[in-house]
Amino acid sequence: MIQKCLFPAAGYGTRFLPATKAMPKEMMPVVNKPLIEYGVEEALQAGMVDMCIVTGRGKNAILDHFDMNYELEHQISGTSKEDLLAGIRAVIEKANFTYIRQREMKGLGHAILTGRALVGDNPFAVVLADDLCIHPEEGVLAQMVGLYRQFRCSIVAVEEVPADETHKYGVIAGKALTNSLVCVEDMIEKPEPGKAPSNLAIIGRYILTPDIFDILEQTPPGKNGEIQITDALLQQAKTGCVLAYKFKGKRFDCGTVDGFIAATNYCYERFCSCRPNGHG
Repeated sequence: MIQKCLFPAAGYGTRFLPATKAMPKEMMPVVNKPLIEYGVEEALQAGMVDMCIVTGRGKNAILDHFDMNYELEHQISGTSKEDLLAGIRAVIEKANFTYIRQREMKGLGHAILTGRALVGDNPFAVVLADDLCIHPEEGVLAQMVGLYRQFRCSIVAVEEVPADETHKYGVIAGKALTNSLVCVEDMIEKPEPGKAPSNLAIIGRYILTPDIFDILEQTPPGKNGEIQITDALLQQAKTGCVLAYKFKGKRFDCGTVDGFIAATNYCYERFCSCRPNGHG
């Protein structure tokens, strides 16, 4: 049903300078796999095959990663190191990749609008690679696709955050439909301390209906002079329906150094076959 997943990947990653001076932040490795590859794998698990990536200047490493490297593969052919490429080879085999460049950084809403040429008139998912989401059985996007089949409206993933951190996020409020599902009635981008309508913060997983593009085109710049997806979603909620979903699983904010280190330690302890004594 949902075949396309949009990856806004044009940001500068300034919080990780100097590492991101020449390397895209989306290519920062959690253990031995880039952040964006985790996101693509999550999209594939949810049944999506078209990966639409909004890039910017200096992001060619992303294009190269999701392509064949004949010289490298020739050099390691027949050696034990060849197995290390099995995962990315499977991704390249299963997924289609298209790219468009965001020429100016005007906010997440503008990045999503830039991807319209790739997405077309289709419902689609959005993944922010900074947010690494892990569930051992069913990824967050797969959970959200199940909800979309039932409700056929835009859905945002949310999690509870401490009150003193709400100013870092888009925050929603609304009517609880179940323990994990809220019908959105209000949505504020990075509210001032003490002014958040709840502690339910939007994280980097969305399913959006294609009418969001027309709304974004009419959305004026908001917080920080940027076109905010939260402003467009609030308008969509007022005229239709937007749901917020408290997802199952763990989420790491890899846009921060602390979150990136926590994600690396978590994945190393649980998934890495290269740990001493073969533990993984």
